[in-house]
Amino acid sequence: MIAAAHADPAREVCGLLFGDDARVDRAEPCANVAADPARTFEIDPAAHFAALRAERAGGAKLIGYWHSHPSGDVRPSATDAAMAAADGKLWLIAAGTEIGIWRAEGADSHGRFVAVPYRIAAVT
Repeated sequence: MIAAAHADPAREVCGLLFGDDARVDRAEPCANVAADPARTFEIDPAAHFAALRAERAGGAKLIGYWHSHPSGDVRPSATDAAMAAADGKLWLIAAGTEIGIWRAEGADSHGRFVAVPYRIAAVT
């Protein structure tokens, strides 16, 4: 995710998160189809719906979304809050070399997100 953000620093990059209640197992990049990708993101609906269909068929569980903030702030923006449903999904935001993880519940940042503590596990 951080590499994708650095590869296109003038645009928000985005994707889907897969895993379970305890961990993110995979972050899949998706096309940003927003009208103004320098200021916002919209995950390609075809990729989003394909992930939901695959999950229903027994595939990986879609647990959230990720995107970058070219501004360098890992906190959800007012635009993020306006886009998010309070459905408990994770929102991972990459900015520079930092990440922040939030749950869309409707409590803290802009009245929509709760910060999620995390640790990055070693990859074997």
